[in-house]
Amino acid sequence: MGLERSAIILAGGMSKELDRKEVLELEGKPLISYVVEAVQDIAEQVIVVTDSQEVADVYAKVVPTADFVVNKSDLKGPLAEAAAGFEAAEGEYALVLPSGSPFVSPELIQLLFELCIGKSAVVPRWTNQECEPLHAVYNTRIALETAKPLLEEGIDDMVDLVEKLRGVRYLSTMVIEQLDPDYRSFFTVTTPVALKKAIAMAKPQPKGKVKPIKKKQRK
Repeated sequence: MGLERSAIILAGGMSKELDRKEVLELEGKPLISYVVEAVQDIAEQVIVVTDSQEVADVYAKVVPTADFVVNKSDLKGPLAEAAAGFEAAEGEYALVLPSGSPFVSPELIQLLFELCIGKSAVVPRWTNQECEPLHAVYNTRIALETAKPLLEEGIDDMVDLVEKLRGVRYLSTMVIEQLDPDYRSFFTVTTPVALKKAIAMAKPQPKGKVKPIKKKQRK
């Protein structure tokens, strides 16, 4: 009998940061560890996708319980990484997350999985209609079948995958706000500046002082 839930963590974008054989940390703890801990009690399988075996070996020392997959495609963007994860996923449904999202909410993850049953995907969407395809759950088989022709055309954007899927359930951020009032789940560390912001966000904040993550700050 197959698994129901897999979690795919995209770590290819962090490869440059690992040139020194170091793992980015937040408060003395590897960023990727926060993501793995958020999903490990919800998904039955955790997959980390990297751009090279060298990077996978570095991460394996940090999160040894995860499965590791190397994206061998010539394309190195998020869709190629996600497709490599879909190929390895044993779960009927697969969560996709960036490795640099230390504040992702387990409650949100649980909700995404529950809402994806019978759908091709469940994707958070802002009021301006822009969506969050890197914080979403997909029907593994359907997503992989849809991703392959896109990649063959050189398309490597998760938004294009979502637009091609049929039977997508969009989850309004107005609903997500009830679980994650400041939308911290969508904050992703991709630059040194973002890491400094994450350090500030991780510190205890006086009540009423935390500012929600705005659209322009998220990526």
